[in-house]
Amino acid sequence: MSGPTIPDTAAPNAYRLLWAGFMAILAAGVGYSVRGGILGQWANQFGFTMTELGTITGGGLTGFGIVIILSSLVADKLGYGTLMLGAFVLHLISAGLTFAAPVAFTSGGKDAAFQCLFWGMFIFAVGNGLCEAVVNPLTATLFPKNRTHYLNILHAGWPAGLVLGSLASFFMAGKTSEAGEVLVKPVDWMIQMSLFLIPVVLYGILMLGQKFPKSEAESAGITLGQMIGTVFAPLMLVLLVIHAMVGYVELGTDSWIGKITGAIMGDPAKGLALFAYTSSLMFVLRFFAGPIVHRVSPLGLLFISGVLGATGLTLLGSANEWVMCVVAATIYACGKTFLWPTMLGVVSEQFPRGGAVAIGMVGGVGMLSAGLLGGPAIGFKQDYHASHNLETVSKDTYDRYKADKESEFFGFKTVGLDGSKVGVLEDGGSELKRVGDLLVKEGKTDPNHAKLAEWWATAQASANTDKKPVQQAGVFGGQMALKLTAYVPAAMAVLYLLLILYFKAIGGYKAVHIESPEALGSAES
Repeated sequence: MSGPTIPDTAAPNAYRLLWAGFMAILAAGVGYSVRGGILGQWANQFGFTMTELGTITGGGLTGFGIVIILSSLVADKLGYGTLMLGAFVLHLISAGLTFAAPVAFTSGGKDAAFQCLFWGMFIFAVGNGLCEAVVNPLTATLFPKNRTHYLNILHAGWPAGLVLGSLASFFMAGKTSEAGEVLVKPVDWMIQMSLFLIPVVLYGILMLGQKFPKSEAESAGITLGQMIGTVFAPLMLVLLVIHAMVGYVELGTDSWIGKITGAIMGDPAKGLALFAYTSSLMFVLRFFAGPIVHRVSPLGLLFISGVLGATGLTLLGSANEWVMCVVAATIYACGKTFLWPTMLGVVSEQFPRGGAVAIGMVGGVGMLSAGLLGGPAIGFKQDYHASHNLETVSKDTYDRYKADKESEFFGFKTVGLDGSKVGVLEDGGSELKRVGDLLVKEGKTDPNHAKLAEWWATAQASANTDKKPVQQAGVFGGQMALKLTAYVPAAMAVLYLLLILYFKAIGGYKAVHIESPEALGSAES
């Protein structure tokens, strides 16, 4: 006996709300990307060190996954419209705090400007988390017959935002000669920062006066306790583990891959350009998820993605010139493109009784994995292999550039290279001198800066000899990290294959609907 016919869309304004969600995710991508491009202006205007800038940008990631999980618990009860309104307000507050930094600097100095920028970034992240907790279950509700396709379209907003923000930063950045003379002044950072408000205003307009549909779970009267209960279903637990791996390999790798490929190609700008290219490729491909899924099923698409992701990372780990980097990065991009949104589609199709909770839990776990495991683990692998390589090639150089303390990750330890020392070697001490001049001007002292300056006074004599082996060690460490990371999508591919066999054994992969009698005896039992 078949269930009732499911309509193509759950609301007459489905496409309007879809594009509102797209713009919300686009705003997150633009804001994230533009902020990365204006850090130099913040350093010069407010006198920040690289450590302070790192703390500010860290505020944009803190708690992102936790916000998604917590807000998903109340999304169905409070209503999608209420949470999106909250996200809209937080995005505006974030902009206001960020734009207040120059005034705060004038009245309260560097510390006041730091607080404005840090909390602006933090509130921006909270707003993004609220959006993520809403737009995923909302899209799954709006398009019950084609969830995977439209979730991929929704998440095309992220790479689109990265590309637009990167292009804006590129064309608005200043230009200097090799001698350091300013050829073209950069566009004021406040103008660049205001770009993220364009998609914010657009999603606000698209939401204005709109009625938001209830999820299948809310419409069916499913309680919050029952929604949470779906999280502990065996299949759901497997999907949570896999999505933690997705967050590790996709977002964790993204935080490093531009730096690593830039080192391989001998030019950081080429690494950024390659990242912009792969992001553009992801944007385009996500619009074609539907036709692919109709041919191979969501799990089939995920299996192919895992294989391509593992292949691409392995090839990147062996690339030694730009052509191979482009080929390998293209394969990797094709692999990671569909992972995140298609996983959300599988969860929404198999666990409609979970409502926003099930999808939010998966998204939150992916974000937490990227921040707590992916980024740190890939960084540790670089430290481990770069330091061992340099110590083998030149013990004296390693002794000059090794860190003062051990790096540790889940019980594994190594003494990596000191990033501050390597940075001084890379730019010939120019940033060290800038900060030193700033401290003198302000009449302040910094023991860490003084220690680094004292070290450079001695190490500078051997800089020409040290630079090449240090750079080569960095490339070796980055490539080894990518090779080892390739095991994660390979393991994912195996798990997807096992899921394909599981569903084949029970009659094939089918989307579950609460209205259907079969739903009660499905994977949610």
